[in-house]
Amino acid sequence: MASYKMRKIKDRFMRILVWLALLMALIPLFSILGEVVLKGASSINLNFLTQPTPTVGEAGGGVANAMQGTLLAVGLASLIGVPIGLMSGIFLSEYSETKLSPAVRFFNDVLNGFPSIVIGIFGYTIIVLSIGFSVIAAAFALAIIMIPIVTRTTEEALKLVPATVREAAIALGVPRWKTIVSVVFSGAKKGIATGILLSLARIAGESAPVLVTMGYWRWWFAGLDKPVANLALNIYIFAISPFENWQALAWGSALVLVTLILGTSVIVRIFTREKY
Repeated sequence: MASYKMRKIKDRFMRILVWLALLMALIPLFSILGEVVLKGASSINLNFLTQPTPTVGEAGGGVANAMQGTLLAVGLASLIGVPIGLMSGIFLSEYSETKLSPAVRFFNDVLNGFPSIVIGIFGYTIIVLSIGFSVIAAAFALAIIMIPIVTRTTEEALKLVPATVREAAIALGVPRWKTIVSVVFSGAKKGIATGILLSLARIAGESAPVLVTMGYWRWWFAGLDKPVANLALNIYIFAISPFENWQALAWGSALVLVTLILGTSVIVRIFTREKY
């Protein structure tokens, strides 16, 4: 009886510790979100969402061009980075017996640890020196940042699918590649979607690689071989400016960026939820 009571006490104590740890993790998150909402909501209006970035000293203005540019750069980077990351993750999870897989995993881990500014300089050397600052250069650098994140999360999500599922499909005569695409992917789609969302959130908030590959631009999209405005870069430049109008635009840009990422996460969760 005494040992049972002691176990109950230990169980309640550990539950309290878990809830405290959860609370400590959530406090910074909600503090940041609250600060962004409180200071950014006052800047949100129709003009803010439909007008381009103002010039120095100009009142009003908005971030419509930056929203356009961010979606273009992130979308183009996703077209490059997500397929490569998915294929790499599949290779590391489903073909780990090959001699090449340890090298692929090692280089993926190394790439994941690279500072984003170094990747930006790499994009500058490869593309900017050839065609100049452009959306293509920024998307190339952002895609490199995406690849190791998508690769790692895809690998871990696929490993969570029981081996018996694969064996059952193969026993029925289903080819290995079709088993991966039709069966294994279906069981890991939530984890894979989470990894893609993490990579999108990471690159959407990057300003250093964008600055060295695309530069600052305050006009509308003019072509893939030209620069384009960017929300993360706007936040960085406006936040350190001495103008109150630009500082307000920085908070508004932060709120818009957070809303875009949150909205994308909610939409993906809706489409990947289980249907009973």
